[in-house]
Amino acid sequence: MTDEYLNANRQLWNDWTEIHERSPFYDLQGFLAGQSRLDDVELELGEVAGKSLLHLQCHFGLTTLSWARRGAQVTGADFSDKAITLARRLSAETGLPANFVCSNVYDLPSALSGEFDIVFTSHGVLSWLPDLRRWAEVIAHFLKRSGTFYIVEAHPFAYVFDDAAAATDLRVRYPYFHAVEPTRSDIQGSYANRDADYHGVEYFWTHGMNDILNSLIAAGLRIDAFKEYPKVAWQMFPFMEMDDEGWWRLPARYPELPLMFGLRATKE
Repeated sequence: MTDEYLNANRQLWNDWTEIHERSPFYDLQGFLAGQSRLDDVELELGEVAGKSLLHLQCHFGLTTLSWARRGAQVTGADFSDKAITLARRLSAETGLPANFVCSNVYDLPSALSGEFDIVFTSHGVLSWLPDLRRWAEVIAHFLKRSGTFYIVEAHPFAYVFDDAAAATDLRVRYPYFHAVEPTRSDIQGSYANRDADYHGVEYFWTHGMNDILNSLIAAGLRIDAFKEYPKVAWQMFPFMEMDDEGWWRLPARYPELPLMFGLRATKE
């Protein structure tokens, strides 16, 4: 059944690509004019000039190409063929060299060769993956010895709360711990445009922080740094408020809660 769920999600992301290309959230025209899609937490990765960088689950490549603007030799991978087609077009339009591969994470070792100085992924990626052990093994497969893995992602704690359009308060809705079977959810619009005239279905998996950390450790990576943040890159809940830097935060009536994390690891 896993292939059925992944195929359904691939269709969702193909449909979303057309919405996101026009969405102010992604501001494609701003990117084409020279703006970067990298936020201050992603930039904690550090200097990338002259380094090879593999971006897993890259969507249509704006973040990948933003790393290219900083001098990285970039490869992006995503399972949405429409997203990869758009990413290749943007690479050509901007003159930013990049290699884009259409593949899901698990099949990528059969679709891409070589090793990289950096493997990177960010913002809303893990819930689409049924098996983090295999995910971490793919990361280790592509990292050079002493290479860096860096992830910026929504915190597993934040994913337990109701994210429906009608939600007005924090209310536990989803499990924290991983289950083999995914949760099915009906979709209105997308995270980038809640008002878009689109209806679809998604299947997602929950993963506790223990799943994330232990999968990387089991794959031979050493955890070097871990940070938690009371903000997230998209409007996870409809009652969130955007701050002056473009991050989404809970209203002041709540204490600061972990909504996002950054993790750096090294292949030993």
